[in-house]
Amino acid sequence: MKTRAAVMWNETGNYEIDELELDAPREDEVLVRFDYAGLCHTDEHLRNGDLGFTPPMVGGHEGAGVIEEVGPGVRHLKPGDHFVTSWMPQCGRCRFCVTGQTNLCDNGQYLMSGTMLDGTQRLHGRGRGVGAVDLLGTFAQWNVIPASCVVPLPAEMPLDKAAIVACGVPTGWGSAVNAANTRPGDRIVIYGIGGIGINAVQGASHAGAELVVAVDPVKFKRDTALKLGATHAFATAAEAHDFVWSETRGVGADAAIITVGLVDKQVVTDGFAMIRKGGRLVITAVSSPDLLVEIPSFELTLYQKQIVGSLFGSGNPHYDIPKLIDLYLRGSLKLDELITTRYSLEDVNKGYDDMLAGKNIRGLLEISH
Repeated sequence: MKTRAAVMWNETGNYEIDELELDAPREDEVLVRFDYAGLCHTDEHLRNGDLGFTPPMVGGHEGAGVIEEVGPGVRHLKPGDHFVTSWMPQCGRCRFCVTGQTNLCDNGQYLMSGTMLDGTQRLHGRGRGVGAVDLLGTFAQWNVIPASCVVPLPAEMPLDKAAIVACGVPTGWGSAVNAANTRPGDRIVIYGIGGIGINAVQGASHAGAELVVAVDPVKFKRDTALKLGATHAFATAAEAHDFVWSETRGVGADAAIITVGLVDKQVVTDGFAMIRKGGRLVITAVSSPDLLVEIPSFELTLYQKQIVGSLFGSGNPHYDIPKLIDLYLRGSLKLDELITTRYSLEDVNKGYDDMLAGKNIRGLLEISH
């Protein structure tokens, strides 16, 4: 069959809309129709070269839609099921899966490989095989994806809201709840209020933090953070530092969470300086592969500070995503307010330009068929 998709044909540049050939699903795969796709910052990193990948590649790893066909061996899904994607194709057998850390599954090695788990490709165009970001390629009308990347949805869950729970929501929420281990009464500082940072705000607030301090230079994002759980918001790290030091009588924050668009040395320095003795710095945002950061070793040891990375919210996506869906349906999690602007598939580049200009918390593609 044929499918229209947004493709990165080169290592940098804009997405191009092309019609591709799509093969049928094979063992443990499903053919899906994508109705909505979230514009996560990770797929912008492909446009500007911050993340290495092997082109050509269909973009997108946040998506929701309907299953249209199941391949051999797929028994827990059926045509007509509504679903949201989980971008880690968990194997269920590696050390990390069997210890409940499915976000770290060894299948992560395939995320930017340009092939499916069996080393072959389902998409073809311009005489070449075409890969898909995280084996999903949600910037497409239809695609074939691993069945292990499918999270079924209850019928009452709107597909547009579900799409953003594929990555940004659990990643941000889990950065606060799991990685930062937020407890009632904690003081949490979050650097960068985009699609991930705003959900770190919601997670920290839900976990009972006394102070939830948002740091972002864009006033619109600070205002949104204050509406969705932040107690205070500042334009600069210096302002936030002075405030937290005053409020805690010089103790510092229990945790600082970095969810900026791209990590640099300064934000790591700011976050490390913000946390108290025994405090935790969580780095969720990605950086260019060659970035090296420096921290004061003396302070690391004598103040017993911690630095941890966090991938996919440091949790179990097939458990966490349904839990977050349930929180939304019960009114405890805000999703409608996160979708700032909707775009057609053809306007995917405009959506990312708007994101870089600070106009969106989360852009959403509405995919026509």
